[in-house]
Amino acid sequence: MKALDLDVLAMVVAVADAGSFVRGAALVHRSQSAVSMQIRSLETSLGKTLFVRGPRNAVPTQDGQMLIGYARRMLALRDEAWASMVHPEVKGRVSIGVPDDYASSLLPPVLRQFSASWPKVEIQVIGLPSHALAPLLKDNRIDLACVTRMKGLSGELIRFEPMVWAGPGRAGPATAPTTATGREIWKERPLPIAVFGTGSVARANALRALERARIPYRTSYESPSLMGLCSMVAAGLAIAPLARCAVPDGFTQLGRAQGLPKLPELEIVLARSGRSNRPPCDFLAEQILTGLRR
Repeated sequence: MKALDLDVLAMVVAVADAGSFVRGAALVHRSQSAVSMQIRSLETSLGKTLFVRGPRNAVPTQDGQMLIGYARRMLALRDEAWASMVHPEVKGRVSIGVPDDYASSLLPPVLRQFSASWPKVEIQVIGLPSHALAPLLKDNRIDLACVTRMKGLSGELIRFEPMVWAGPGRAGPATAPTTATGREIWKERPLPIAVFGTGSVARANALRALERARIPYRTSYESPSLMGLCSMVAAGLAIAPLARCAVPDGFTQLGRAQGLPKLPELEIVLARSGRSNRPPCDFLAEQILTGLRR
């Protein structure tokens, strides 16, 4: 009997999207062991290996990529069928603002699921730092914003996200990670850091922590772009204070073991403008809160 359980296929897609079994399990609200066991069972049934498993990541094999393509189509059809039966006819347009780091790591699975459930609602994503989204909300130029809580910008709590120091490249022993060139950039003083621009809560938290720890630093790179910060880290020219969810696979998460101060958590909230009191916005807000809360 040829059977492909849609719930197991959802786990496969989640692991592929998240890049690891740990983060994939969180997306489907299951334990890592349960997801791993289900996918192992599927691999045994198919006689195929779907993922190359590493200590911190999982990369789909060629067979895995093929199955993931089918899985996305099957899951989308399931969601579309469910939506057509139980959801009212909803049309419209929703604009949502989100900073670069959250846009790349948190929203894609949520928006994908929302689009499958509400196919006639158009979504516009505005990528800007949290502090730049505040006036857009106030002026009703966007409907929703998934942002870091800060003074003058509040909303409904989504989750507390840990912050870490992101270091370059490969890692050696737990207490002595190294870059591809062997340069231990986090030991340099002043410490070279890559940070978001003025107004960023992550930036303010990092600078405050370094000052309290009396660690001299220099800002070697400043940008509103997560990609820009990550390029400096990947090159071994700086370390960057990032939300843990935004740290790319292959980077090293640094901390007290490397002599760096602990960073406070970021409070991620969903903020709404005055014009967002309409069904499409309500449904997307509910999807975000349900999908991203831990």
